[in-house]
Order: sequence, then structure tokens, then C-alpha cells
Amino acid sequence: MRTPWTGVGTALVTPFTRDGALDEAAVRRLARRQVDAGVHFLSPCGTTGEAPTLSADEKVRVVELVVEEVAGKVPVLAGAGGYDTREVVNLVRRMERAGANGILSVTPYYNKPTPEGMYQHYQAVADATPLPIVLYNVPGRTGVNVDVSTLIRIAELRNIVAVKEASGNIGQMVEICANLPDNFIVLSGDDALTLPLMAVGGHGVISVASNEVPAEMAQLVELAEQGDFASARRLHRWLFPLMQVNFVEANPGPVKAAMAAMGLLEEHFRLPMVPPRQGSRDRILSVLSDLKLLGSAARLS
Repeated sequence: MRTPWTGVGTALVTPFTRDGALDEAAVRRLARRQVDAGVHFLSPCGTTGEAPTLSADEKVRVVELVVEEVAGKVPVLAGAGGYDTREVVNLVRRMERAGANGILSVTPYYNKPTPEGMYQHYQAVADATPLPIVLYNVPGRTGVNVDVSTLIRIAELRNIVAVKEASGNIGQMVEICANLPDNFIVLSGDDALTLPLMAVGGHGVISVASNEVPAEMAQLVELAEQGDFASARRLHRWLFPLMQVNFVEANPGPVKAAMAAMGLLEEHFRLPMVPPRQGSRDRILSVLSDLKLLGSAARLS
């Protein structure tokens, strides 16, 4: 059996209705599509899910919907992070009651904790739940990087089992794989760096692109797991334009616009997120067209 939190975990978008409410039917539909396409786990309520604009009740509701829809077929890694440790602890406990199988917890942002503050934050979160916790390091958004020595220390906490590494620093990724225990899971937080990371010992990706192409991202990771890097490289080259255009503007603007063009959801955001500019939209549609992901092809992927 697959080790939990390895392979492809989709960082699920959160669909909204025209009036800005949570689109519960679409949440279920998107979760079902992911499972049917063969992804290995789902991660709702992260950055791609517009978590900063969701209330705590809405986050819990999204996780409840995803848990109900997947019905145990794949594990659910619920996003629960923030800059107030007490608030994060409370949300983690609610996610546990909602049925989450694990927690994805981004480093505290804006207030830039020291390495000691970072350690004590994750110690408090780990003490609050028996669930496995995946630390999410994304300094481009949080303003603080978890260096390797700090990560090694945090990884000694009993239920910190993995890191979603989105520093963009290949050297740091290599150092993590070389210095963390073999049973500590290292996941890419960038689709485009999934294959390089797996080549040096990484275990997969928490993916934006798998919102659009879940089967193809699962295949990419599975080829790498099997050591078939020649085939994985060919698939990666085909997917790379999509991986790039998903970040032509701030995530999740482009991926939600793409999914709307594919007929998968209605394109609605909560401020301060807005639809992509026309130039960006043209690039998104061009890539989707080249990859034959528009129209009926989207619903067959």
C-alpha cells in the first residue's frame, strides 16, 4: 500500500457561487473528479483554496464535504495554518473532528518568527492533535524561510511527518533530502520542481496543476517513483507550459480561470483576488488549447 502523503496531493481550489457563497455542490464534484482520476490524496483549504478569505466555519465545512465525498478512498490533508498559534490549534482540533486524516500547516506569516518561535509554534500544534502534520514552507508568501537545521529539529516532534517545500531553492531541497530521516516525507510545493525533487529523494507534490490535469500529474509522479525518468521527462515537458501559466498571476487566479474555461467550475473569487487580466487570460487559453484541454476534452481528463 502507498505510504500516506506520498504521490500527488491536489491543492484543491474552493469554488464559489456568483453571490460569493461556498459552492458546496461544486466542492463535491471537484473532489469526486480528483479521486476518479487517480490522485493519491486531497488538500483542501490551502493557498490554492483561497483559505485567507474563508471563515473558520467555511474551512471546516469544505473539509467535511471533501471527506464525505471521497468516502475513505484517499486521505484528506486539511489546511490549518496561520500567524496566531492559539487560533491554529483551535482550527486543527476542528479539522480533526471534521474527519481530516492529516493537517497541512503553513508557517506563521507576516510576523516572521525566529527559529525558536517556529519550533514552539509547531510543538503547540503537534501537541493539539494525534493527526500527522505536514509543515508548509513557502517563504515567497510568508516572508520567512524554514532553514534545514530548524526543519530537522521540528521533524523530531512526534507527528510532524512531512514538509511541503516551496522555497524554490533547489539547493535547500537537496539538503533536506540528504539530512532528514528516510521516513520523513519531502513534497514539492511547486509543480515544475516535482521531477527534480524526486530525482534527489523527494516523494511527490502538493499540486496546483492537478486541479486541471489530475490523471496526468499522478502519472508523472508514478513514473518517477518507478524510476522511469525518461518517460517522466517527456510528460513533464508536455505539462510544463501549464505549470508555468498557472502562475502568470497570483495563485489561484489563473488555475480557476483555466478550470472555468474547461467547464469545471464558475469563475468567482473573493476580494482581494480578482479574475486574471486579459493578457494573462489569453496566455492561459492558448496553453489550454495547445494541450487540448478546452471543451469536452477537459471533462474527459
